[in-house]
Amino acid sequence: MRLAIGTANFGQAYGVANSSGRIPVHEMHDILNEASASGVRHLDTAIAYGDSEEVLGGAELKGWNVVTKIPPLPPEEKDAHRWVERLIDGSLERLNVNSLEGVLMHRPADLLEARGREIYKALQNCKTDGRVCKIGISIYDPSELDGVITEYPMDIVQAPYNVLDRRLVTSGWMQRLHADGIEIHARSAFLQGLLLMKKEDRAAKFNRWQSLWHEWHNWLTQNKVSALNACLGWVLASSEFSRIVIGVDSVRHLQEILAVRTKEFPELPASLMSSDLDLINPSRWSSL
Repeated sequence: MRLAIGTANFGQAYGVANSSGRIPVHEMHDILNEASASGVRHLDTAIAYGDSEEVLGGAELKGWNVVTKIPPLPPEEKDAHRWVERLIDGSLERLNVNSLEGVLMHRPADLLEARGREIYKALQNCKTDGRVCKIGISIYDPSELDGVITEYPMDIVQAPYNVLDRRLVTSGWMQRLHADGIEIHARSAFLQGLLLMKKEDRAAKFNRWQSLWHEWHNWLTQNKVSALNACLGWVLASSEFSRIVIGVDSVRHLQEILAVRTKEFPELPASLMSSDLDLINPSRWSSL
């Protein structure tokens, strides 16, 4: 199964549609048990996700494949190589695992700056000695790939992709990464839950895209498909994705996600696609 459980809300309140805060520990255990029983054995986390690594470390992760991300290199850090190894060792300890499926750079631009080669060498060393199986980068925009991929061999690229944000395809990068044998992990299939929200629940700051929301809800109604099925079905239909990271807020939500299957999918109009970064990049929402 290509799904991976995103764990941002295990360690902090996360998502524009989140009204209940971080997931309680007992609910997290129930989600992991349900996922495991259904054949989902991949987790996506990050050092920046509050205390998600510590919380996950309290669960039994034997048999799970865990990908984590390391934060931007602090300007005052003198030894970038040791910094990388210290972070990875810290993640291993907090997660209570012997090795990580993958470690991704949360800020790929670090690799193109003065200590980029030092960082990359440290990642490679951790891969060679078995602490890490795969190394890669997590991006917000395909333009971040331009210098990094040509300079540094990568095993994984994680990128946003959903019915509104199709930049990975329109830029040509998805085809290129797939052809080069690089694993592509899709995230933000629900755009932090924004695409799943009812009209009346969406915050007023998103009203500037009212015509887009109108078309989206009309398309769902006309094709008799739920927002959840449309969002996940759209990403599942792309075989280039090795992994699809999905956030869940309850066992019931996970069960609804697991019930979605790839099937003949109604064509999405190109007019539903957006290139407006104020909409498709959640990091900009706080300033709207």
